[in-house]
Amino acid sequence: MNEKIILGIDPGTTIMGFGLIKVKGKTMEFLQLNELQLKKYSDHYLKLKLIFERTIELIETYNPDEIAIEAPFFGKNVQSMLKLGRAQGVAMAAGLSREIPITEYSPKKIKMAITGNGNASKEQVAKMLQSLLQLKELPKNLDSTDGLAAAVCHFYNAGKVNAGKSYTGWSAFVKQNEKRVKK
Repeated sequence: MNEKIILGIDPGTTIMGFGLIKVKGKTMEFLQLNELQLKKYSDHYLKLKLIFERTIELIETYNPDEIAIEAPFFGKNVQSMLKLGRAQGVAMAAGLSREIPITEYSPKKIKMAITGNGNASKEQVAKMLQSLLQLKELPKNLDSTDGLAAAVCHFYNAGKVNAGKSYTGWSAFVKQNEKRVKK
């Protein structure tokens, strides 16, 4: 039976949430969910380094076949959007450095996949995941369940065309983003 592990990441500069599921055929099994606490660090570059290192550590520990990552949504604050984009970028770079395919999903798409409602609250998403994966209890912070939700969303979207933006490595990223690459 075909097995694969999906790492889901909710990037953030105060908390990075992540979750892992194992997929066997058409069933998914919960592996892990946790978060990287970054509140205590004031240096933004140190936070980015820690996000990169933690992502590499997760890759080396669980050997995921695919990564699903929540894309930052545009808020009112451009500065926080930039920081979120950087956090997402270093997590993606960690996966790309290990040649792991990455797919981005919007928060709305993830909520829709889990609850059927693109405007669901973090709590509704967490409760649905608890039910789907028979989790005994939910974490205090729901950033880790957001990471897990990205992985489950990816499982539900497997095989669907245009699930999100996908990159299989640096060359694929460059090919799909030629205008962004300085020659």
